[in-house]
Amino acid sequence: MQGSANLNIMIKAARKAGRSLVKDFREVENLQVSMKGAGDFVSRADLAAENILKEELMGARPTYGWLGEEGGGEDGKDPTRRWIVDPLDGTTNFLHGLPHWAISIALEHKGQIVAGVVFDAAKDEMFYAEKGAGAWLNDSKRLRVSGRTRMIEAVFATGVPFAAKRTLPATLKDLARLMPECAGVRRFGSAALDLAYVAAGRYDGYWERELNIWDIAAGYLIVQEAGGLVEGVRKDQDPLETGSILCANNEIFSHFAKTIRDA
Repeated sequence: MQGSANLNIMIKAARKAGRSLVKDFREVENLQVSMKGAGDFVSRADLAAENILKEELMGARPTYGWLGEEGGGEDGKDPTRRWIVDPLDGTTNFLHGLPHWAISIALEHKGQIVAGVVFDAAKDEMFYAEKGAGAWLNDSKRLRVSGRTRMIEAVFATGVPFAAKRTLPATLKDLARLMPECAGVRRFGSAALDLAYVAAGRYDGYWERELNIWDIAAGYLIVQEAGGLVEGVRKDQDPLETGSILCANNEIFSHFAKTIRDA
């Protein structure tokens, strides 16, 4: 797909940061790791990737605002536009040598996500979308959510809360209701890639609570542009405001949502 100038900037930035992360990933045992909190690590590689992304994105669009996982937020001269960036979604996977992590970049305009990129640098898969222009993988593959119509054939993804997260009891209850209804549930450790995989039809649906906007902003748009439905775990929740998200293809969304919501 021929994207806009902004999307091309995002893809270029993701590739540059991805090269840095892949280099560090090959030497993961030598990384200097510090603790941010229980089960939530930050590494030198993570910080370096955010610096690269900020330099590329803000260098190209210096008037835009910025929200990054590691560096926090900054207002821009243009109050209507903001970059929302997670330089390394799946940090725990990265630090354990598991090749399942991604860079997530979203562009927000007047409160709406208008472009999103999720780059799996380890597998060289670039998922991206612009509002109204569809969702794509790498140079030319159009993304569409799966066409499965039966829950019993569907595979779902979620994040099982770790450490002291308070949402573990609710998630375990979700699993108890969902597992008898479907073909399986996966927990791969990257919300951005979970959403990208729903868009690509690899998963049939995904849900999770208490995420951050930088985890899901890009994937949120990519799923929508691939034809998926996206809501909160509760119908009245805005995923980007609450961090609570539930998505699936049109055919099974209602059944899936009812199963998760019937607490």
